[in-house]
Amino acid sequence: MTYRQRFDEAFARFPLIAILRGVRPDEVVDIGEALVSAGFTVIEVPLNSPEPFESIARLSQALEGRAVIGAGTVLRVEDVHAVADAGGTLVIAPNANPRVIAAAVEAGLVALPGIATPTEAFAAIDAGAAALKLFPAEGSTPAVLKAMRAVLPADTRVLPVGGIAPDNMTPWRSAGAAGFGLGSALYKPGMSADEVAENARAFAAAIAR
Repeated sequence: MTYRQRFDEAFARFPLIAILRGVRPDEVVDIGEALVSAGFTVIEVPLNSPEPFESIARLSQALEGRAVIGAGTVLRVEDVHAVADAGGTLVIAPNANPRVIAAAVEAGLVALPGIATPTEAFAAIDAGAAALKLFPAEGSTPAVLKAMRAVLPADTRVLPVGGIAPDNMTPWRSAGAAGFGLGSALYKPGMSADEVAENARAFAAAIAR
């Protein structure tokens, strides 16, 4: 099974991506286990976290076969290769850099770039993006997403990221969101694994409605 197939399968089971910005390697496995226990199948460690590649390596090993692990805030081609070396299979970015997307695809990884306009969305799709991150969602609206969905290929998955909480997902889903990336409403630096588990269960209940 390719990494793309594994991502597709994991995302179909549970369409929420846990973003662990600021997580430390010494706590990441406990937090990852808490997320998986709540149903999460995709976890991102942004590269502006402490020792991110170490955290990715530890998660990839501990959660092998149970969750897809990747990196966020991937801005450079060389970072794509470092993600792969650490065992990550998902490359997420706040922007749509065609070189980074192409490098991820060439390495057999899954690219999920950030977009804010139809122009960026089509360019990212052409470069090989597996799905699109609508970022920052706080600067967009469900109406904008609905209009974008009307012109994008029907099978394009768009995930709003930024400001998403259990109580505001419904309008986005009605507008065509395939899932979401979850940041500070799920995890903030300093949270215990138990606190993250509680937040994760709230999101799991909301997405199941």
